[in-house]
Amino acid sequence: MPAQKTIKQSNKHAIPNLLSVLQEVRACRVCAPHLPLGPRPLLAASPDSRILLIGQAPGRVAHESGVPWSDRSGDRLRDWLGITRETFYDEKRVAIIPMGFCYPGKGEQGDLAPRPECAPLWHEKLLPSVKSVKLTVYLGRYAFEQYLGNSYEGLTDAAQDFKRLLPAQIVLPHPSPRNAMWIKKHPWFTAKLLPVLRAHVAAIMVP
Repeated sequence: MPAQKTIKQSNKHAIPNLLSVLQEVRACRVCAPHLPLGPRPLLAASPDSRILLIGQAPGRVAHESGVPWSDRSGDRLRDWLGITRETFYDEKRVAIIPMGFCYPGKGEQGDLAPRPECAPLWHEKLLPSVKSVKLTVYLGRYAFEQYLGNSYEGLTDAAQDFKRLLPAQIVLPHPSPRNAMWIKKHPWFTAKLLPVLRAHVAAIMVP
């Protein structure tokens, strides 16, 4: 398997209490001066979560609703995974820990990148506490570059290598409608990757 950054904490340090860290994250105001709609950290996790989703940052719809992935991108992601909304929002099954927890604002070509302060500040505290994860899903360029970027030429190369990365991890493009052209250009994604992913997710979700 290609070399990669680990998201597990060394045994030399005690794993922090997840509830305590979640409370800290939700109270975080580090990026407040840079957030056009103000801070509203969105994430979900449990020590029992079986799937870990690392995306980019909440969109405006998610920010306004207070529910991550509550938009068309979320609908497409749930279809890719083959799970219902009920399962998706059950934190004992799915952890949602993006690269940025707050809506970063809009740029000329869509939402801005996740704030650079966020993942370095919180991921090392959060990820080791999600101890039951069987599959980590890296969604989009920012998560891919952070955790697997040194091992592949690009996201497409990593996504196409899904058979080697599974069963522990997989790389997917962001499920935004903006990526419809990417999906059309790479028919193997729908024909080969998604059936394997859905079967693997279904097996993980079995009690």
